[in-house]
Amino acid sequence: MMRAWYLPVLFTGCGSLVAAVRAVNGSVGPAVAVWLVFALLAVVHSPLVFPRPVGAVRARELGAVDGRPIVYWRAGCKYCLRLRFRLGRDARRLHWVDIWRDPAGAAAVRAVNGGAETVPTVVVAGRPYVNPDPRWVRAQL
Repeated sequence: MMRAWYLPVLFTGCGSLVAAVRAVNGSVGPAVAVWLVFALLAVVHSPLVFPRPVGAVRARELGAVDGRPIVYWRAGCKYCLRLRFRLGRDARRLHWVDIWRDPAGAAAVRAVNGGAETVPTVVVAGRPYVNPDPRWVRAQL
């Protein structure tokens, strides 16, 4: 679970360091602007921008009942971010499984991707699709 927060913590730390150097040099306004940019990057690359994840087992159970697709993802993945942002509010209609928090989810992704943890992997009606087009995923809803 901790590795999901490595990138946001790194962005926050680097941003704080750069902002502190600028502030010490007397550029307080640019220091605040730089820190805000790094803080925004930290939030965007954190698990906070994704809907609340569920476990892989629970996602399969829910998907069997309601027919909604399952998205296996991980924090910091630019393709996962692209899918999440292009889906907009429709993202809440999917079951999201964070493979860094759920070992069963990581195992499911490795099983369909030849041992690789390639995300996003979207499972629709039992068939996996690796990095599908967001328009296609929206159409599956």
